[in-house]
Amino acid sequence: MRTKEELNDYRYFPDPDLSPMEVSEPWLNSIKLSMPALPRELYLKYISEYQLPEYDALVLTDSKDIALYFEEVCKLTKNYKAASNWVMGPIKSYLKEFSLSADEFPLSPAVIAEIIGLIDQGKISYTIASQRVFTELLKSPGKSALEIAQQLNVIQDSNQDSILPIVEDVIKEFPLKVEEYKNGKKGIISMFMGEVMKRSKGKADPKVATQLLTKKLEEV
Repeated sequence: MRTKEELNDYRYFPDPDLSPMEVSEPWLNSIKLSMPALPRELYLKYISEYQLPEYDALVLTDSKDIALYFEEVCKLTKNYKAASNWVMGPIKSYLKEFSLSADEFPLSPAVIAEIIGLIDQGKISYTIASQRVFTELLKSPGKSALEIAQQLNVIQDSNQDSILPIVEDVIKEFPLKVEEYKNGKKGIISMFMGEVMKRSKGKADPKVATQLLTKKLEEV
C-alpha cells in the first residue's frame, strides 16, 4: 500500500475500472523541459524574438536538422537575420547539392557565427565571404574564417588615409561624370565606387569609400 503522501504525489484515472496511470508532477515537468520545441513554437520564436520575416521562419522550421543548426548559430551571434540568410542561402545550397543533412555539414555553427562577425565588423564583405571565404573554409574546415580571410588577403581596409587618395584619383580622372553627379545624376556614384573597389583590389571598405566619395563629390 502507498502512503498518503505518495498518493498525493500522483494523478489517477477517476474510472475505477481502469488501471491507474501514475504521473508525478516533477516527472511530467522534466519531460516537458526535455522535449524539443515544436516547429510551431520555433516559428513563433523566430518571428517574435528574432524578428525574422515569416518566410524565413517557415523555411528554417521546415526540417528539424536545419532548425537545430540555425539555433546553434543564434547562440553565438545576435545578428539573427544574417544567420538566417546564411542558413537559407549558402548552407542550404551546399546541403542540397551534396544531398546532406545539416548535421552532416562540415562547418560548425561557430564558424558561421565567426563569418557573420567579420562582416559586421567590416573586415570582409558579404560577397567576399560567400564567394571566397566560405568556399575555402569548406576545403579546410579545420581553419577559422579569419585565418582563411588573411590567407586570401581579403581583409577590408577601413583606413580613410589609404582610401582617400584612391577616391581623389578617381574623381580627377572622370570630370564629365563629376558634372553629371553635380547636375543631379546621383546614381552615378556607383560607377565611382566600382572604380575605387577595382583600384583597391576589392579591399576598400565600401561604407568608408562611399562616405568619402559623397563628401568629395559635394566639395568639387
